[in-house]
Amino acid sequence: MARAAKRLSARTVATAGDGKHADGDGLYLVVTDERRRWLLYFTWNGKRREMGLGSARDVPLARARELADAARKLVREGVDPIKARDEKPADIPTFGKAADDYIEAMKPQFRNAKHIAQWTMTLTEYAKPIRDKLVSEVTTEDVLSVLKPIWSTKPETASRVRGRIERVLNAAKAQGHRNGENPAAWRGHLANLLPKRHKLTRGHHAAMPYQDVPAFIARLRERDGVAALALEFVIICASRSGEVRGATWREFDLDAKVWTVPAGRMKAGREHRVPLSARAVTILKEMAKLGDDPAGYVFPGSRRGKPLSVMALDMVLRRMGSDVTVHGFRSSFRDWCGEVSTFPREIAEAALAHVVGDQTERAYRRGDALEKRRALMIAWAGYIEPKGADKVVPIRKA
Repeated sequence: MARAAKRLSARTVATAGDGKHADGDGLYLVVTDERRRWLLYFTWNGKRREMGLGSARDVPLARARELADAARKLVREGVDPIKARDEKPADIPTFGKAADDYIEAMKPQFRNAKHIAQWTMTLTEYAKPIRDKLVSEVTTEDVLSVLKPIWSTKPETASRVRGRIERVLNAAKAQGHRNGENPAAWRGHLANLLPKRHKLTRGHHAAMPYQDVPAFIARLRERDGVAALALEFVIICASRSGEVRGATWREFDLDAKVWTVPAGRMKAGREHRVPLSARAVTILKEMAKLGDDPAGYVFPGSRRGKPLSVMALDMVLRRMGSDVTVHGFRSSFRDWCGEVSTFPREIAEAALAHVVGDQTERAYRRGDALEKRRALMIAWAGYIEPKGADKVVPIRKA
């Protein structure tokens, strides 16, 4: 029988709501409670059978079709594909090997080298107790042995470790190396065995009250150097420090007063446009005195061709005797938006490059409200501007 037309697209796989969505010839995307998985229905000895092909998060559409085609081929040859998978010769890798292979396979979709390093570290160091165990034999008890020592003391890290173990085991199942439910799944499984994390234990970044930011900016402008200007730029744009430290001149259009951060440098993996206030442009013009090569860093570090170090902005805060964090200034901005400004919540969230709304709402929201955000950022820059202070401290060239 000719294969039915392929109905699904990658976008449908990512955005489809709850229910069964047919791709054709027995292959379905099943979405329940935000979980997306592949199922293949086929007839064996006159009975309808169901075969899982893995999570849609770990098995892309093209791969799901390949797995479905391979299973159908076995059916035509008189072989039960489920039995064939379960009786696959014992070339089962260890969890460590499976984790390393998964990271290697997924490198193209990771945002940057730092993201890859984070995955590698968590699945090497924290998952060390199970790395030598066959991936087919990893149990709930094994997963708990990894998570319990850090669940209360390092809740954010523990949550990431659990999610990454779950994805590695899902991939192993899709490759035929595992059967049954995922022992690292949270909903309906580990949620019944581990205490829920308290919101206050998430380690929010220490933030400065927004009322104190103007005075802090006045003190900051008394300091010279690239790091001080970079920190002020972070505060004015409500950006993440990594976005500012890694910024190159080709990302800026000073005539349009827009900074376009490419998707590869954003936490959400989506391009983000930042409207620039007059003060932000002034800082950029001062930095241009050190060079404005399109590929060059706007805020260069002490080493030629390198950006400011990760600790550069933190050291400015330490030297000023401040106990807040660089990232905490985003909270200062958000508090000001909610308590002082009259701008809508979604505009404030968009300025922080946060994802707002469900998938359907985001699909219909095509624009990024640049001009509305421009008015917001101008208002913020005006609020934090110290009275009677409008200078940029000159940078001394090395």
